[in-house]
Amino acid sequence: MNQELAHIWSRVQAQLALVVDEPTYRIWLEPLRPVELLEHTLVIEAPEHTCRWTKERFGNVIHASVELTLGTGVKTELIGVQERARQAHAQTAAGPDAPGHSRGRRQTAAQHPPAAPEHADPLRNPRLTFDQFVIGDSNRLAHAAALTVAEMPAHAYNPLFICGPPGIGKTHLLSSIANLLLTHNPELTVRCTTGESFTNEFLGALTQGHTDAFKLRFRDVDVLLVDDVQFLERKARTEEEFFHTFNALHDSGRQLVLTSDRPPRDLQDLEDRLRERFQAGLVADVQAPDLTTRLAILRKRVQHDDIPLSDERVLDLIAERVQSNVRALEGALIRTIAFSSLTGRELTLDVALEVLDGLYPQASSTTRATRTVADIKSATCQLFGLTHDELVSSSRSTRVSMPRQLAMYLARELTDESLPAIGRHFGGRDHTTVMHACRRTSARIEADTSTRQTVEKLERELGAHKRTPHGTPHDRPS
Repeated sequence: MNQELAHIWSRVQAQLALVVDEPTYRIWLEPLRPVELLEHTLVIEAPEHTCRWTKERFGNVIHASVELTLGTGVKTELIGVQERARQAHAQTAAGPDAPGHSRGRRQTAAQHPPAAPEHADPLRNPRLTFDQFVIGDSNRLAHAAALTVAEMPAHAYNPLFICGPPGIGKTHLLSSIANLLLTHNPELTVRCTTGESFTNEFLGALTQGHTDAFKLRFRDVDVLLVDDVQFLERKARTEEEFFHTFNALHDSGRQLVLTSDRPPRDLQDLEDRLRERFQAGLVADVQAPDLTTRLAILRKRVQHDDIPLSDERVLDLIAERVQSNVRALEGALIRTIAFSSLTGRELTLDVALEVLDGLYPQASSTTRATRTVADIKSATCQLFGLTHDELVSSSRSTRVSMPRQLAMYLARELTDESLPAIGRHFGGRDHTTVMHACRRTSARIEADTSTRQTVEKLERELGAHKRTPHGTPHDRPS
């Protein structure tokens, strides 16, 4: 499987995983494998003994997920392993010039480009444009900056660094920049990649002795767009190569746009010289959308995909329940639509409630909002008279280390963030450091009345309840 097809299939799988429950996905859909993308058809291989059932039961869902990834008009062909082997044998026996042979079909595809060309940059998605991006208070600056860069590359913000949590539109903005640039300036060379792809390609070039070709690929461009640049952390050789790539492009007046799940100052495991360059341009923060923006996103999605909807309250319900990010929001919409289609029931408010009550149960009226790690850090700094930089610094003085451990403990208790994610919020520390901080703080709470009162005070100020391991809020015992 080539890299582009693998990337396409990973996105299709992500859509499928949102539509059905985990056991169903694991049993019926996870074993599917993409074979090839020829003309406007994605050929998918299924285990022989489940192919017919999968086609009948999930054919519409698979097709919808492929269209969401590649655009409308793309077809899907689901075949069994044995049928695929018979086709391959027949084509080989007939020779390379026989009708339907894969080489012949590729020649046809070359005359009529497929939805995703084999050598296209995996980050660029023709469906993700500025027209499809919904602007709100949470993303207004990032959108305006991205549009300016697309209209005047290397004349305004260079580099442009867009940061924020996953699923809130960073990749959409990168793809929008690429699409607008190539529409109005087709002579430009625009390279789209991810931090992971850059790393893998560089390591492959090192192994195969193709570093010169690698450098040409990434340095002989007019615009370089890199998604999830935080992936470069703790990869010394790749960081060094990216540093030189960055300098080569920036010094010659070429545009760079980068995204990350954190601002440059919080990429503590990245070399200082790279962080400094990332901060030298414009850093635009993107946050989770508010209710008005979430509702606008859903309405635009329904309009764009021509989804029949008889009750607008369905969108109101989804927008109210799903608050974390755009990806989860659209996933809830897809799953609700799929449930309606698979069960043959009209998409009503009752159907939406049935789906969402299992995914996003409504909080009780006595439950207060769970706070973010940023809220916890801010409250801790205010209480102890620290700056943010001091709190996440490497200082081991009691004045700083004790509040830092306390804040890590609260982040663990009051949020759904994983231990590694919490560590990244506190200067790029690893999960073992967070575990140690939680144990130390728990021991202090048990042994020291002053510490316990301090923790309770912070919890009251944050207006949040502790969470159980399953994410259910509950009160602290008195």
